[in-house]
Amino acid sequence: MLAEQATTTKLHRDRDSKGMTPPKRDAKDGGAVAGRTRKDIEKQSGKPVISPHNS
Repeated sequence: MLAEQATTTKLHRDRDSKGMTPPKRDAKDGGAVAGRTRKDIEKQSGKPVISPHNS
């Protein structure tokens, strides 16, 4: 979740997003980056990042 927030903030600042629609795009793109990162971590480690014990 922290990676998603940090990525979204970076995109928002770099794109100098204004109004309502651009920040929504930034959030969607930030979530996509975080999702790909999670999948890559799971692939590399062979274990799920999210489990019933930490969700």
